[in-house]
Amino acid sequence: MSESKIKNQKSEIIRAVLFDLGDTLLNFGRIRKTRVFLAGAKAAYAFLKEHSRYRGRFAWFFLRNLVRLHAKRAISNLQQRDFDSLALLQTVGTREGVQLSTEQWEQFAWLWYEPLGRCASIEPDLVETLGRLKRMGLKLGIVSNTFVNRASLERHLRELGLLDFFPLRLYSYEFHCRKPSVEIFRIAAERIGETARNIVFVGDRIDNDVEPALASGMKAVLKEARTNQGKKTPPGACRVQRLAELPSLIEKINAEGRCCRQGPEKPH
Repeated sequence: MSESKIKNQKSEIIRAVLFDLGDTLLNFGRIRKTRVFLAGAKAAYAFLKEHSRYRGRFAWFFLRNLVRLHAKRAISNLQQRDFDSLALLQTVGTREGVQLSTEQWEQFAWLWYEPLGRCASIEPDLVETLGRLKRMGLKLGIVSNTFVNRASLERHLRELGLLDFFPLRLYSYEFHCRKPSVEIFRIAAERIGETARNIVFVGDRIDNDVEPALASGMKAVLKEARTNQGKKTPPGACRVQRLAELPSLIEKINAEGRCCRQGPEKPH
């Protein structure tokens, strides 16, 4: 191998791994959204009744928040910018005379999120996988499209024993852009302190994760999930069935200087 080729290969070594959250680190699968929303509404309503002077009826509380959420999400999709659900809850609640402490507002938001969180599972050996990546000297981070507030997400990650693996955690509602904008990948590279070519992004969505990661100059790994079943892996990307495959895949990428393996494609 020529000296220039060796030098170029060393410049492509992976030094950081960024992960999507939903259906990548946390596996949600198919969710009965209305049932989950109803469970969150019941818990949040009970909390309001106990800790404030809120006297509205549950049916009105449920329907109004359901409509408000759908409206905010529709606007977010048009603007390609996410909103902060906790800030929304505080604004609306304060307007209706609800007075809570910061900790109580965060608990209120958590009660809305908790039924969804209970739908999530992780790979049984995920903690071991992340530990191995850290021992390889890799920086780890999360880049997620979400309107769920940081306090709720990080409480969930802490309960799963995952939070401390990720010093960098970027949630789209805190920025002026979201995936698939290449801008948020550039921000992530800057925040984690590595050039794009030294970062691999792992996600379940071809449109939101893999293609924009490649466009930003990162390497990309498609995690097998229901969101990409029957879809071909984009050129230049790798594919894995499980996150447990990442350490050996990254070792191989570093040895060969490119994304060098794809998992089997699912039939259409």
